[in-house]
Amino acid sequence: MARYTGPKTKIARKFGEPIFGEDKSLEKRNFPIDDLYFVASSKSAGSKLKFRSKDIEVENLEKFDFSKANITFFSAGGKISEQYIPIAAQQSVVIDNSSFFRMDPDVPLIVPQVNSNDLKNIKKNIIANPNCSTSQLVIVLKPLHDLFRIKRVVISTYQSTSGAGKAPMDELIEQTKLLLENKKINSKNFTKQIAFNAIPHIDVFVDEGYTKEEVKMVDETKKILDNKIELTATCVRIPVMVSHAESLNIEFVKPFNLEKIREVLNNADGSKVVDERKDGGYITPAEAEGKNETFISRIRKDNSNKNTINLWCVSDNLLRGAALNSVEIAEAYLKNK
Repeated sequence: MARYTGPKTKIARKFGEPIFGEDKSLEKRNFPIDDLYFVASSKSAGSKLKFRSKDIEVENLEKFDFSKANITFFSAGGKISEQYIPIAAQQSVVIDNSSFFRMDPDVPLIVPQVNSNDLKNIKKNIIANPNCSTSQLVIVLKPLHDLFRIKRVVISTYQSTSGAGKAPMDELIEQTKLLLENKKINSKNFTKQIAFNAIPHIDVFVDEGYTKEEVKMVDETKKILDNKIELTATCVRIPVMVSHAESLNIEFVKPFNLEKIREVLNNADGSKVVDERKDGGYITPAEAEGKNETFISRIRKDNSNKNTINLWCVSDNLLRGAALNSVEIAEAYLKNK
């Protein structure tokens, strides 16, 4: 068991890669833990995982006593969350990375830099972590909304294959090899060839031709930030391993000043402006990988519409959109407790 000075916190974790994998967000942020439990299916129970140089045995989810944990992270998908979180939440505060509870009116949907005050109203002992694209979006929008009141946002995303999981990442590598060898490609995890391509389709199609990913971005942003903001999104999968990029067209109610926008975004918690207006004076997905910030570039006035700007933002989806945000939620919860 890992021992710490600081607040005594016991954590159970429904095992999934991001929080405990290569990124090691719990370990890097020196999160205050006395006892850490790994919990998974019976198939994985009995195996061991290392945390701070100590081997910890994985326990069976079906038999685990959640009263041993103050905080439980769930990172195993909607079906597991639906079945087991109501059980866990009777004994422990649950932070859920799936989409299952995000739009529940009694479950706060949290990006700590944006709406940590909502943690004061936890009714079901459940806290939801937003969609990865939503997390970086609201970090950009929050300080701008506070200053100039946002009226409407048009979003185009360029999302990496890691947002779909390990198998799609592996397929991107395999497809790239096959294409370079002039061999036939049969897509398994994508609706079209992903190598050297762009696919304007993430998740299933729903009403009016939108995809579920696009609807999630709109609904979650309204819940986190302001229900009065109008948004529309087009979500695209691109042949990149890690980091999501977004092109944003933002219309304000009030007149704005570009220098003030750069200043407030650069000073906002969780964001960093890199906007030099020269060759290479911007951030790309490759450069954002492994970093905590949401990077903002290409800030400029939209000359076609009043009180409107365009900008480009990039963030590591496995950190800001998953592991890092989950741990920051736990930190904010303990602070507000």
